[in-house]
Amino acid sequence: MTTSLDLIAFPGAPNLPIFTAIEKGFFAAAGVEVNLETTPSSAYQIESLAAGRFQIGATAFDNVVAYREGQGAVQLAETPDLFVFLGATQLELSLVVSPDVASFDDLRGRSLALDALGTGFAFVLYEMLRRAGLGEGDYEAVAVGATPQRWESVRTGAHAGTLTIEPFTSVAIANGFRVLASSRDLFDRYQGGIFTASAGWASQHREALDGFVRGYLEGLSWTLDAANYADGVDRLRRNMPAIKPGVVDAVMAKMLAEETGLTPGGQVDAAGMKTVLELRSRYGRPRRELDDAEVYLERRYLPR
Repeated sequence: MTTSLDLIAFPGAPNLPIFTAIEKGFFAAAGVEVNLETTPSSAYQIESLAAGRFQIGATAFDNVVAYREGQGAVQLAETPDLFVFLGATQLELSLVVSPDVASFDDLRGRSLALDALGTGFAFVLYEMLRRAGLGEGDYEAVAVGATPQRWESVRTGAHAGTLTIEPFTSVAIANGFRVLASSRDLFDRYQGGIFTASAGWASQHREALDGFVRGYLEGLSWTLDAANYADGVDRLRRNMPAIKPGVVDAVMAKMLAEETGLTPGGQVDAAGMKTVLELRSRYGRPRRELDDAEVYLERRYLPR
């Protein structure tokens, strides 16, 4: 019997293994039918997961921490029982800025687009700005939503900059915008994307969750196989038409590099999670001292 699963993810090139597992039947062979929807924001995504409208989320590790610790962008009626069961990406977050911005000083008095003001990628930006000598009052942070909306707000001039992932970074560069800094300039390791589910749901649907993991890992293995590069490019462009031929190779290069993209074997990275917790300990409100990533993981579901 096939179990239907609703998955909510951020739009981006790292969804290629999911596209692949759906289209090539890897999920179906593992006994699950995966229905993928992209989210307009992290707040919508976590609210929807907490309400049970989706069973699985592809999100930032920091989002699980934030809402488990009561530091999320929106207040939920109850603390969600979300946990991490699979790693997805390291992620390189790039600070894309308007063509007239040549240095961090040019951002003084300007507005910057964020998904939400109090979640992980925002903290990466705050740390970039802090290290460049800009304090909280030197710029305006504005909650705009997921990467497509943020990039569009910078493209149209509504905001001076934002953090992007692929393919939006390469698309921005191709359109004459510049990358002022990257998360790789700050951190060697940063656990970006993970897969999450409700502990209550998972305890009652172990077979379905295992099927999802098997299907995803097969899609991931296929994506990382150099022999499938051309097919991967075609699949990525079909599912994300905004990626034009002139930028697709740059997008794939970032996504296929372990340091900036997909995590081989779906593993979670201890050093990368430590970076996330250090940033949340510094910038999260109300203040929490966080140093144990294990409390957010459920290792019985993690691939061996």
